[in-house]
Amino acid sequence: MEDIRICYIGDTFVNGVGDPYFLGWSGRLSAMNHNKNQKITHYNLGVVMDTSSDILERWERETEVRLPKSSINCAVFSFGLNDTIIINGRVRVSLVESMKNSRLILGRAKVKYNVVMIGPPAVNDNRHNARIKTYDEAYATVCNMLGINYLSLFDRLVDDVVWREELFLDRYFYSTAKGYELLANYIYNWNGWWFV
Repeated sequence: MEDIRICYIGDTFVNGVGDPYFLGWSGRLSAMNHNKNQKITHYNLGVVMDTSSDILERWERETEVRLPKSSINCAVFSFGLNDTIIINGRVRVSLVESMKNSRLILGRAKVKYNVVMIGPPAVNDNRHNARIKTYDEAYATVCNMLGINYLSLFDRLVDDVVWREELFLDRYFYSTAKGYELLANYIYNWNGWWFV
C-alpha cells in the first residue's frame, strides 16, 4: 500500500469554513481518493483570512513536519481570494505582490513535493469577481511558467447555480456542504489531479 501524504495549504476555502461537517473540499477529496491501494494521510493547513503573504511566511515549516522523505508527498495550494478583499480602499495584497508570493511559494515547493494549485473561487459580488478573475489569470501564468498544473475554478463557478445558491454573505464569502462537494468533484475529475 502506498503511503501518500497530502498537505492542503491555503485560506478560508481550504479550511472549509461554513461546512457543517468540517470537511470542506479538501477532506472530501482525500476521502474520494483513499482506497485499498493507497493510504492517504490528510493535513488541512487552511487558515481563515490568510493571504498569499501569510502563506509564504508559514507554509514551509508546516509542511516539513508533516511530509517525511519516506512517503509520497503532495502539496495542494489554493489561495488568492483574501488577497483581493478591499480594506480601507485597497486590496489586501496587490496583484504584483501576489504573483511574486505565488512564484516563491510554488517554486520552492515543486523542488520537494508533487505540487498542484487550485485557483480562487467566484463569490456573490460582481466587482469582487472582476478582481478574482484577474488574480486567477495571473496565477495560471505563474504556474504555466513553473510547469505546475493549475485548475482555474473561477469560470466554472461564476455562473454555477448550485455554487451561487450555496454561498452566503456575512462579512466575507463562505460555502456550505453542497458547495464544497461541488469543488471536490471538479478537482477529482480534473485531468491534472494525481489520483483519478
